Amino acid sequence: MKRHTLIGGFACACILGMATMLQGQALPTASRIGSIQAGAGWFLANPDFGQSHIQGMIFYTDFNFAHNLGLEGEIHYSVITPSDVSENLYLVGPRYIVRRRIFEGYAKALFGPGHFGLQIGVNPVPQTSTYFTYVVGGGIDVHVTRHINIRAFDFEAQKWPGFPPHGLSPLSGSVGAAYVFH
Repeated sequence: MKRHTLIGGFACACILGMATMLQGQALPTASRIGSIQAGAGWFLANPDFGQSHIQGMIFYTDFNFAHNLGLEGEIHYSVITPSDVSENLYLVGPRYIVRRRIFEGYAKALFGPGHFGLQIGVNPVPQTSTYFTYVVGGGIDVHVTRHINIRAFDFEAQKWPGFPPHGLSPLSGSVGAAYVFH
């Protein structure tokens, strides 16, 4: 009986001695890996080819994986093309975010293919070509609710370096709204 008491006491002493080494706290429930927002809007662009402005839809998705860093993916789809010139873009790249209360300012650098389309005549098949494009820009998102952001403005300076003879340099501005997934 004394031997069982000695072993039991030793086991209790070991368990109590190890209690300080154990972590009894749960992980924070408010932490997250990042946030995603998906939105759509309208853009107006000076195509740098022809004399009319292009208008169309823009679709964007942002993944913010750190407080100030994220990724943005963007699609520009030309809808209104008065001079029959379209410039559709499929871009992705990093963005840097600065938050001030309900405002979120950001700068971005995006890269990807750009499809240039030109229709000549009344009913011919459009002439399209694909070029590497890159964009630098920025804007401001406004947090309206926990899950709704308004893209107050977004400005982009685009570069199409492979477009003959000296490349294109369109400028584009857009507005939109997004749903935020937390």
